[in-house]
Amino acid sequence: MKWVTLISFIFLFSSAASRNLRVARDSEHKSEIAHRFNDLKEDTFKAVSMITFAQYLQRCSYDGLSKLVKDVVDLAHKCVAHEDDPECTKSLPSIFLDEICQVEKLRDSYGAMADCCAKSDPERNECFLSFKIHHPDFVQPYERPASDVICKEYQDNRVSLLGHFIYTVARRNPFLYAPAILGLAADYEHALQTCCKAENIGVCLDEKALAIKEKAKKISVRHQYTCGILKKFGERVFQADKLARLSQKYPKAPFSELHKLVGDLKGVYKECCQGDMVECMDDRAEVVNYMCSKPEVFSSKITGCCDKPIVERSQCIMDSAFDEKPEDLPSLVERYIHDKEVCKHFEADHNLYMGEFVYEYGRRHPEFSTQLILRIAKGYEDLLTKCCKTDNPAECYAHAEEELKKHIKETEEVVKVNCDLLAAHGEHDFLKAILIRYTKKMPQVSTDTLLEIGKKMTAVGAKCCKLPEAERLPCSEGYLSIVIEDMCRRQEATPVNDQVTHCCSDSYSNRRPCFTAMGTDEKYVPPPFNPDMFSFDEKLCTATPAEREDGQMKLLINLIKRKPQMTEEQIKTISDGFTAMVDKCCKQTDIDTCFGEEGANLIVQSRAILGIGA
Repeated sequence: MKWVTLISFIFLFSSAASRNLRVARDSEHKSEIAHRFNDLKEDTFKAVSMITFAQYLQRCSYDGLSKLVKDVVDLAHKCVAHEDDPECTKSLPSIFLDEICQVEKLRDSYGAMADCCAKSDPERNECFLSFKIHHPDFVQPYERPASDVICKEYQDNRVSLLGHFIYTVARRNPFLYAPAILGLAADYEHALQTCCKAENIGVCLDEKALAIKEKAKKISVRHQYTCGILKKFGERVFQADKLARLSQKYPKAPFSELHKLVGDLKGVYKECCQGDMVECMDDRAEVVNYMCSKPEVFSSKITGCCDKPIVERSQCIMDSAFDEKPEDLPSLVERYIHDKEVCKHFEADHNLYMGEFVYEYGRRHPEFSTQLILRIAKGYEDLLTKCCKTDNPAECYAHAEEELKKHIKETEEVVKVNCDLLAAHGEHDFLKAILIRYTKKMPQVSTDTLLEIGKKMTAVGAKCCKLPEAERLPCSEGYLSIVIEDMCRRQEATPVNDQVTHCCSDSYSNRRPCFTAMGTDEKYVPPPFNPDMFSFDEKLCTATPAEREDGQMKLLINLIKRKPQMTEEQIKTISDGFTAMVDKCCKQTDIDTCFGEEGANLIVQSRAILGIGA
């Protein structure tokens, strides 16, 4: 089935200015499917429909999904001609889910997911979304044809080759937005066009494929994070975070433009996060076209992006550099602290006033994370809420600047301490320090998960601490927020402890400081001492350095789980004993006997340190 022509279709979207997206459409169009089909044109509509079905029905074959796509496209043609037909007035999500629910033997392949069909919308869609599996084991990564045939296949069967690429990426990444998937397909096509002219096609494609894979992973993680924040904390927090980011990136743009842009983006992200990829694609294109219709208003940095095909334009704009902030911006102290009308403005339009505060703060401080900007804004908002009820508000909030600077100092100190630790002791000891901290904070978490979290936090340090001073803080807290969100999403299914639940749920902007300040879980009851956690055999001698380090770190975690109050000295004694034992036994002829004897000694020593009797 010829369902996509990818780059050559160049998405024949209108370049007209963006409307107020959702409101305009609901009032202008009788049939949403007819409207979107006309907007996207048939080839793009087919491509995005394939992505939608592949992300919901991850076990279905390419040919099987192609039949569902054909059904939806046939309906779109019908609705273009007859918008008043009852079938044509349904919402797009309902049309796609109705098609899914008509799949024969749905329960045989998807089990309990079939029960979603008995629910009403929007609960039906929420139910289906809950069954999406990120990077499922049953879907193999995209396998490109051999180097000696791929260029001929691209030349002879371009549509099929790129179509299968899109299908596989969508199945493996069910939370990745359609615009991003089509952008990756564009990258893949560019790679083929370049490498098929290269002397060594395979080496060229290997290098470019790795870059595309890393890009896909990065975008997917960011998308999942954004959807998680929108779902957990709601539209106001989502819009504030986006406004802070856009204000940093486009500091010369007027507040009115960024305020409008944030409102439009909220609608787009809601569609994308709900799996409504056709509307996500169309509305995202409108937002991008609007920005490109007036680059002088937003930033000269996006001009090159606006020259690209629409399929590549969106991600290019997202990846573009921050614009330089205007010179001689006035101090915020006069407007937000010294002005005698502060409470009057604050109470007249609370949300607008705070939105302007976030905008003004963000455009002045590209060196801050959006989370820090929102902490400062929340501190200011709480102060005004209290002070504006007093007899002398100005006196009450006179020291606001000093209070707000406490948030800055705390964050800068955390970044400095951790970057100094990493620089002085290296990644191995940095990981060890992270594991000690977080095992004490949440000892209920599995050993493997704690090690995974520790490695992710170490990777954040390795990436961000080598950046220039002005970029360290937003990099560190931005990536740590993603690690924390992943941790919090897991703990919703399996609650860890009261401390973690509080930090995950209480405040978006304060999550990282909450976890930083979290102490040892005093309610935790350690499990009985289990000698099996000391598993010593010759595999330790044949293990790679990375595997050996993992073994040592898991031992460290398990020790702290048995006694969270362990001192640094006690931890070091046992860790050094483990390392000495491995070094000694791996040099012996009878390795197993050595591990049996030395391992028993280490267990006795560990019991004594932990205060556990024989």
